[in-house]
Amino acid sequence: MLARRTFISAFVALSLCAAPVFAADPALDAAVDGAWRDAGNKARDQYRHPVEALTFWGLKPGMTIVEVDPGAKGWWTEILAPYAKATGGHYIAAVRNPKDENFWKEVADTSIFGTVSANTLTPQSSDLPANSADFLLVARAFHNWSRQGETTDTYMKIFFNTLKPGGILAVEQHRAPEGSDPKAGTGYVPESYVIAAAEKAGFVLDGRSEINANPKDTRDHPFGVWTLPPVRQSQNDARTLTDAERAAYDAIGESDRMTLKFRKPG
Repeated sequence: MLARRTFISAFVALSLCAAPVFAADPALDAAVDGAWRDAGNKARDQYRHPVEALTFWGLKPGMTIVEVDPGAKGWWTEILAPYAKATGGHYIAAVRNPKDENFWKEVADTSIFGTVSANTLTPQSSDLPANSADFLLVARAFHNWSRQGETTDTYMKIFFNTLKPGGILAVEQHRAPEGSDPKAGTGYVPESYVIAAAEKAGFVLDGRSEINANPKDTRDHPFGVWTLPPVRQSQNDARTLTDAERAAYDAIGESDRMTLKFRKPG
């Protein structure tokens, strides 16, 4: 645990604003170390740095937390929902189908996850209450919106409306080289694309961190970001990776990622 705290001190200096001194959060450590977490999810902590990232973003006890599109196996859900329960907060999943049986099976144990809520979020519709959330997390979604023809600006307006004044928008996203087309379909988007969309919606950039950077990721793989772990795509109709190529991509690890913190003024 001491090594983890030392690492936090090292990366916090990368914030755009004056770096505060972070106190230890035992509830966050307990949520990350929880026995309920999927073993495969835990194995990915080395690439996604959950304690360091959530500390950088400013997660605090008692917050109302919205996670956008948690996805299968709920990597962040397994941490955020138990944390909210343990600290008197509330966890809300913003999803396309709030009645999705797979999601509710994953959070069924209220002794671990507490009383979870789910609200509708699509480009056409959202029932997330205005000015209701303290912390809203968007993890690896911008590339999906771009390649699926959905509107990033629409989502950002919804997030701005959902957060309380002073609320935090936390972003983790595969990062393309600057100048790249965010609609290229590689799974990566430029950091400037995300920042511009957030600022257009009214957010203020409050910090950026290299905690999830991966300098080994060249971001020019045959199947885009899905070439790398955890997806590890190895073939399509036109191309199949050799064993040596597969080993080389596995050695890179997970993608190079931006870690951005925005705040709603007020």
